[in-house]
Amino acid sequence: MSKLNDRQREAVKYIDGPLLVLAGAGSGKTSVITRKMAYLIEKCGIPARHIAAVTFTNKAAREMKERVSSLLTGRDGHGLTVSTFHNLGLNILRREYQALSYKSGFSIFDAQDAQALIRDLLIQNHGAEGDKADLIQNQISSWKNEFILPEQAERMAETPADMLCAQAYIRYQSALKAYNALDFDDLILLPALLFDQRPDILDKWRNKIRYLLVDEYQDTNSAQYHLVKQLVGGRSGLTVVGDDDQSIYAWRGAKPENLALLGKDYPHLKVVKLEQNYRSTTRILKAANTVIANNPHELDKALWSELGVGDAIRIIRCRNEDAECERVATEILDHKLRSNGRYGNYAILYRGNHQARLLELKLQAHQIPYKLSGGTSFFGRNEIKDIMAYLRLIINQDDDNAFLRIVNVPRRKIGTSTLESLGRYATEREISLYSACEEMGLEHHLNESAVTRLREFTRWLDELRRRCYEEDPIANIKQLCSDIDYFDWLLQNSSSVAVAEKRYGNVNILIESLKKMLEDDEREDDFESAISRLVLRDLLERQQDEEESSDRVQLMTLHAAKGLEFPHVFMIGMEEGLLPHQNSIDDGMVDEERRLCYVGITRAQRTLTMSYCAKRKSFGEMTDCEPSRFLAELPQDDLEWEGRNGEVDPAKNQKRGQETLDGLKNMLAGL
Repeated sequence: MSKLNDRQREAVKYIDGPLLVLAGAGSGKTSVITRKMAYLIEKCGIPARHIAAVTFTNKAAREMKERVSSLLTGRDGHGLTVSTFHNLGLNILRREYQALSYKSGFSIFDAQDAQALIRDLLIQNHGAEGDKADLIQNQISSWKNEFILPEQAERMAETPADMLCAQAYIRYQSALKAYNALDFDDLILLPALLFDQRPDILDKWRNKIRYLLVDEYQDTNSAQYHLVKQLVGGRSGLTVVGDDDQSIYAWRGAKPENLALLGKDYPHLKVVKLEQNYRSTTRILKAANTVIANNPHELDKALWSELGVGDAIRIIRCRNEDAECERVATEILDHKLRSNGRYGNYAILYRGNHQARLLELKLQAHQIPYKLSGGTSFFGRNEIKDIMAYLRLIINQDDDNAFLRIVNVPRRKIGTSTLESLGRYATEREISLYSACEEMGLEHHLNESAVTRLREFTRWLDELRRRCYEEDPIANIKQLCSDIDYFDWLLQNSSSVAVAEKRYGNVNILIESLKKMLEDDEREDDFESAISRLVLRDLLERQQDEEESSDRVQLMTLHAAKGLEFPHVFMIGMEEGLLPHQNSIDDGMVDEERRLCYVGITRAQRTLTMSYCAKRKSFGEMTDCEPSRFLAELPQDDLEWEGRNGEVDPAKNQKRGQETLDGLKNMLAGL
């Protein structure tokens, strides 16, 4: 407690009713949550097994759990739940699946699996509508987040497009149920529906979770808010931490108004504001406060800091995007030389991923190491997921998710209707989809040709499994790729031959990795354990890569930067149409874009530089750009403009040149 300020201490100790901690950027909210969990266990006598804390990312949950563990002694923290919303929902469903008429071992579809299923259903039912799968998937996700069921969506439909989406939603949910599968949105929706329908099950979970803490509450959607209300009921055991100024996920259903709703649902709600910032200089916080003051607020707050006034915020006007990226690269080189710092101290933030392409080229040209956030991991690539699904099914016939992924990759004329019937039969018999293919009773549920195709697939895989265990597994995995003519499948589903060849190269990398694991003299891996270890090894290698790449300039979108901090931040593309984005301007969502700008500003600890272009290429033509309205909203006395009217300050240039020369001398002296 001695490390907390007065407001933080107040938030930790308050247990007399529901509590909202309105936590500004960099105000130590994680310290409050973790210390409150320790306080509840050690001082209030609530067993850890009856406390749950939920947040939105696995990384945040891991960090929270580690910090709580360091505050507790012995087994005091045993049974404590610290997880994401989706993991909490998954834990509920794993225990209560029978009440929802699912069987154990249900599959979870990721976004790609879900989109592929929707596309197949659209083609099957509507012919050429398959290209709308992405649009319809987003609408279904939105409905689930809003707690709208398929039948409700159908009743609400006003246009033919609405009806198409609603009917696709009905078919999609029916297919998922038949496959004994869920998607990510179901992990919140289904527990909430179950609790509505079964008060006895809800009472059981309320007894289990007697105190609930929720992080990033401004990011909750309607279904998540409903789930929280169900678990808390009329009790006082609730602490939520949030910041309406950092709500930047409306596009995926987040509702910052959920913070205001708390006061209506819990009339005795106490509000504690955390306004002392431990991250940034006064000038940076003044800029953030001034910009965000242009948004409407039900709960006001103002960040302040004891870290000093700090440098002026620099605004640089560039001729075009090429000049902008070149300028940022040279600014980083120059500043690093003058300050004798690290590349890892710098971050370049932007509104859209497309802005990173030119940046990468400029950084490469200047030999500046960088890390681009948001790339697809090796095991996240479709071709790797396909082959891994084959390998998973070889070592575990009960892996229904793997079965569903590759039973029709490449196409085997096994349609969604066939798979739904197979799924219903497997659920009735409480067996896996693979096992169901071989049962005689299946012939009473499917026509002869469908049964024949399914059994041709499983018997081919049975023989492949035997050879992998009894002969050279690597040779047989290569034979697998040849048997299914996987390269031809990639050609059909890639934009060019070069892309297909690159994707097939990834498959060969996977096979070589498995070969090396089997050949490792120090570890006597068999075929089965080697495959099981492949995913784990990928996770470890990515973690190691993150550690090794710590001294690199960080490139990321403003959305991805939330929760992070950097000594020196560059925000590029500060133009109307980029930030705020044109779609948001057209949709009347400028308030959310302003919150995104606020998030970017509050990532900076010591210096903040913003840039914009006079012209930018759009659809192959150079167009004039207007500076972002957010630049005009900044406190003008704290800004240092450059290039706005062609002005140059010789004194400042001379001073910077001398600092650069001094930095170069210091660097050479240290060699």
